[in-house]
Amino acid sequence: MVFPVRKRDTFDFLTSTAGVIADAAGVYAGFMLAMWIRFFSGWIPLHGESLPPMFQYLVGAAVATVLFVLIFRAMDLYRRPQHGHFTEKMPRIVRGCAYGLVISTAMAFAVRNPPFSRVAMILSFFTVTLVVLIERNILFQCERHWARHQAAKKNVVICGIGPIAGQLTEILSREHRLRAKPVAYFSVGDETADPRVPADLVRGPMNGIPDFLGANDVDEVIVANPSGLTHAQLVDLIIQCEKALADFQMVPDIFGVLTSRVDMQMVGGIPMLGVGKWPLDYFWNRARKRAEDIAGAIVGLIISAPIIAIAALVIRKTSPGPIFYRQERCGERGKVFNIYKLRTMHCDAESQTGPVWASPDDPRRTRFGTFLRKYNLDELPQFWNVLTGEMSLVGPRPERPHFVEQFKEDIARYMWRHVSKPGLTGWAQVNGLRGQTSIEDRISYDLFYLENWSLSLDFKILIRTLFSTKNAY
Repeated sequence: MVFPVRKRDTFDFLTSTAGVIADAAGVYAGFMLAMWIRFFSGWIPLHGESLPPMFQYLVGAAVATVLFVLIFRAMDLYRRPQHGHFTEKMPRIVRGCAYGLVISTAMAFAVRNPPFSRVAMILSFFTVTLVVLIERNILFQCERHWARHQAAKKNVVICGIGPIAGQLTEILSREHRLRAKPVAYFSVGDETADPRVPADLVRGPMNGIPDFLGANDVDEVIVANPSGLTHAQLVDLIIQCEKALADFQMVPDIFGVLTSRVDMQMVGGIPMLGVGKWPLDYFWNRARKRAEDIAGAIVGLIISAPIIAIAALVIRKTSPGPIFYRQERCGERGKVFNIYKLRTMHCDAESQTGPVWASPDDPRRTRFGTFLRKYNLDELPQFWNVLTGEMSLVGPRPERPHFVEQFKEDIARYMWRHVSKPGLTGWAQVNGLRGQTSIEDRISYDLFYLENWSLSLDFKILIRTLFSTKNAY
């Protein structure tokens, strides 16, 4: 009897090991560079301070280097193969360096006799991060270059010939570091073949997979269209993969854009697959965001007070009616609250039409209101909503209850946007999705924000808001 042989690919192991060695060298060099700048470059006066005992700094840098490598390992920075662009890796690398430097600084200050130089430790925050980023980028480019000259060693079978299968084909051909190539495709149901799927590799329907796995060397099977397979077919396919010692992968479709939030739990020995928590479901993330909101709302109210005062005078003189406009909106968990804006329309704007969206050249607007809406100045009173906790600086824009009732029945995943506080600005808005634009596209952008929330993303959106006027009417 002939048994399948599972191939060993040492390329990932070698590049991962190279990453450990390069990081260790980079971290150590970063600490040495900080010490050289402080004591030997002449750029920073010593002010009578004597040169440090070199052995203490050499040993201290070595201990810190080991700590950095362990932190990087815990953050999966040595997982291979790498793919994508280096700019996507940079935030995690910088965060790993920050963790290592904070812990290293605490350890250094615990050594009192003789003490480490505080100036040198402060310099190391910049030198270590800079050297590690440079070293990591060089290694990243080298890995990509080496991978291009490596033969594809992983034979992949794709179940499906539709758009997802086509996209997988494109990715596998583009990402040389995966070192994988499709060797066969099997159609699932009545799907139409994607033009990116090579017609000569389509082997027919799914019932031909067992024979193909038994007769060919296959390393991995990817199900690109699981919705076309029954539960029994999926179980049987997994068993066939096990017999052939082939890895089994599946592109999930039941969660749509929420695939990164799939959560697995064991309950009494039974695996339970469900939708995981949003980042803002965690207490410390909510606390950080609330601190950001309070600080931002206070600063915003102080800066915008003169603008609101001037706008109030102009509104009073150019249009009869109140200065501020109050309107019901749906907030977190669907709770209704009153949003505040500078009035930009005539008082009886919706007396004949009922609730409708604003449109280009909307006749309901006042002349000064057009100006306010173009530059988002009518939204400034909402800093008060942020301060009181009804809104956040950044989040999905709150919608009127009338439209929420309509959209929750017609638009898939619409109510997910209410899992957190609505925002004064949002990811969809800075990308021009407001007014009479696609609701489906807005939902995709809102869910992307909620899934990938971070303070840095909030700051990015706030900066872009200052320059975002597309579809502001």
